[in-house]
Amino acid sequence: MRSVTCAALGSLAQGCSSAWRRSCGRGVSTACGKPKVMGRISGGRDVEAGQWPWQASLQSQGSHVCGAVLINSHWLLSTAHCFLKKPKAPESYRVLLGSTQLYQHGPQSREAPVSRIVTHPDFEKLHPFGSDIAMLQLLSPVNFTSSIVPACLPAPGMKLPSNSSCWITGWGMLSEETPLLEPFHLQEGKVSFIENKFCNMLYGHAKGKNFSVHEDMLCAGDFSTGKSICHGDSGGPLVCDFASSWVLMGLASWGFDCRHPVYPSIFTNVTYFTDWINEIQRLTPHSEPTSALTLPPEPTSTPAQTQVPHQSLRAAGSSTLGTAVVPPQTCSLALLLLGTLRQALW
Repeated sequence: MRSVTCAALGSLAQGCSSAWRRSCGRGVSTACGKPKVMGRISGGRDVEAGQWPWQASLQSQGSHVCGAVLINSHWLLSTAHCFLKKPKAPESYRVLLGSTQLYQHGPQSREAPVSRIVTHPDFEKLHPFGSDIAMLQLLSPVNFTSSIVPACLPAPGMKLPSNSSCWITGWGMLSEETPLLEPFHLQEGKVSFIENKFCNMLYGHAKGKNFSVHEDMLCAGDFSTGKSICHGDSGGPLVCDFASSWVLMGLASWGFDCRHPVYPSIFTNVTYFTDWINEIQRLTPHSEPTSALTLPPEPTSTPAQTQVPHQSLRAAGSSTLGTAVVPPQTCSLALLLLGTLRQALW
């Protein structure tokens, strides 16, 4: 893998700490989005240690709640719906970093306490799962290692080439009925972006309901394999390879249950919120623990607690413990529906 200088990364490196960026160019571990392990293990098998070093597990009382993504030494991103009907006090949560197994910590893993939870003030105010993003501030900065590296933040409004290599990771259910079993290895799946207008046609015909994919969301999946997010994957990353660095484009947000491979997964569009993310970091003081859910720049706002509008529309997060892999025989159904919808679009 060729090296990339800080100048070449440009605004992509804004998710990394300044000290981390200054050392850019000295090796693959000296910039955001650059894991040391670059191998791929497809088909729902285990991920190698250090392969996706920004992946974190948000845990409460020792149990996995949601995925999260390290963006610099102080902050992680996750989804706001992870905190619906959950404790709001930051001290109720810890973040597991540097591990590909949920409950078997290795020498490179670290548990970090959370000092502040910032959910977007517009969460679900405009539409279901709208502004589904949250920021987690660590009590103390984390040291980067071969197993702990931040993902790069995209520039606001950034768009990637259609042939970009993009991957999802998580510790969620393998299917609607199949939980991830011990030792709870991190799972991965390769996906492609799907235009929102096409995704809206799929969801608009779903069981007579009109579930919309908006501009603050991304639609992605793989019709040939059925890979999608499932319960427990919420808040986890959708990262894409750009200029030899992995850029955080999406956060696992919602979709139909894992029995329906025709329906792609929906992710929070990180580029839509890059300015907000930077503003929160600018306005928030470092490393002071608090017991309150804080929402700068509107600290008086109360996060919406809107119920999910329909039972078949589900968040990917759950207290239950990969990436769903649906049997290949479902592909013919997906392709048939795709052909019909393409004709309608044209």
